[in-house]
Amino acid sequence: MRKALIRRARRWLYVVHRWIGIATCLLFAMWFISGLVMMYVAFPRLTDGERLAALPVLLWNKVQISPDRAMAIAGAELYPRDLRLAMMDETPVYRVIGWNGTAVTISAIDGRIIDGITADQALAVVRHHPRAVQPRLLDTVTRDQWSVTARFDPLRPLYLIGLGDADGTELYVSSRSGEIALDTTRRERVWNWLGSIPHWIYPTVLRKDGPLWRDVVLWISGVCLVVAVTGFWIGILRLRLTRRYADGGVSPYRGWMAWHHIAGLVGGIFVLTWMFSGWLSLNPGGAFAGRGLTREIAVGYSGHDTPDIVAHLQSPPPIPAVEARFVWIGGRALMVLDDGNAHRSLADPATGAPAALSRDEIIAAARRAVPGVAMTSAHQLDEPDAYWYTLHHQRELPVLRIGFDDPAHTWLHISPVTAEILDRSDDSRRSYRWLFNALHSLDVPLLLRIWPARDVVVWLLSVVGTVVSISGIVIGWRRLRRKMRPEQKRKRREKQTYNENSAFQVIGLGDAAGSSGR
Repeated sequence: MRKALIRRARRWLYVVHRWIGIATCLLFAMWFISGLVMMYVAFPRLTDGERLAALPVLLWNKVQISPDRAMAIAGAELYPRDLRLAMMDETPVYRVIGWNGTAVTISAIDGRIIDGITADQALAVVRHHPRAVQPRLLDTVTRDQWSVTARFDPLRPLYLIGLGDADGTELYVSSRSGEIALDTTRRERVWNWLGSIPHWIYPTVLRKDGPLWRDVVLWISGVCLVVAVTGFWIGILRLRLTRRYADGGVSPYRGWMAWHHIAGLVGGIFVLTWMFSGWLSLNPGGAFAGRGLTREIAVGYSGHDTPDIVAHLQSPPPIPAVEARFVWIGGRALMVLDDGNAHRSLADPATGAPAALSRDEIIAAARRAVPGVAMTSAHQLDEPDAYWYTLHHQRELPVLRIGFDDPAHTWLHISPVTAEILDRSDDSRRSYRWLFNALHSLDVPLLLRIWPARDVVVWLLSVVGTVVSISGIVIGWRRLRRKMRPEQKRKRREKQTYNENSAFQVIGLGDAAGSSGR
């Protein structure tokens, strides 16, 4: 009885792997190949440096509205999530973003709310871009392949403008706020059709519905995870290292089946962990905490929750800034200035004079960020470590890491230059770092320290995974052809019988016609 159950379980193990594998082997091959492309060409996004480089220098002499007045016009009843001053072509504007995601753009000249711009105004904004050669309006886009995600919803519709440069750069400018929301280059647009779009199953028609896309990818990756588990299990069952097969081999298979078996064992753990981590990237069941600062931490760190910064700008700062952000840190009003090269500095928001916060002042402000719990650590990172490193995007160094004894064991990474909170981390996000980044992208400290060790390892494992996938495609196709042959033979026999019967009927009809003619 027990042996019969084992035989039946093994049979179903093979059946499940065979038929689900046939259905998904093309997906596996596509994922491995597109993943290699993604290592070198990321999905288009507007980096902070690119955004700042496209802004003209602030004309402080045109600023007639104070930050406090701008917040009042925007209806900010509490300290906002973000308050920025920048140029929109020749007009200085405040951009006020609330904690509920609402965004208001206000002219710093006369205080009017800007809720829409024309195509000509968008072209004027784009002409300040360093790559602009001969900008022209290409289209007005509600949603396309590169602007498909919901984060662009407050900015839609978007003006699509080509810069006329050699790289084929195209910018998306919000018709509501006049902000540059996204840039793409010809290289990004071409390679992403071989990289991120197939890898993330990212066609616009599916991705525009975020919850539906997430469910589809969760189910597909979950089914593929079953294929990986059953395949690795079968591979172990069929492997003989000591009591070998009659021909002395460790595998009973030959040809493509042998390639599939051995490559699956060599790269099986990688395939399994890669599928598992890819599935986790969609945060099934909300297992991982969200990213970014919470309002409570930001307000605690600011030491201030009243919507006021300064009632009057007395004089401009001495440096040519392209953007000014108004913040409170540790109960002190400050202005963070960015120039076109993304260099940041602090200034007094009223006088424009340079300002600075000492390390002790930053730590004192951080103590209030997570109230009611003890601060467990405060030290400066001068080099990257396992949790603060540069790979997918640039990260500032040195950086202060402040730890807390709250239930989530929160860490705050704070810039020692501008005292801004750059990142929040907790137990959940640090677990995600190992379960996704380490397993899926191989962001392992040892590989990151030795270039190009990570690239070499990823390439080798991806080649093994591709061999497993392509051999599976060949095996599956041959299996399907064998299944189809009896049916094809039956259909040929039926067709032949039909033709013969038709011929007899034609002959019979011909005889009848001849007889009647006589």
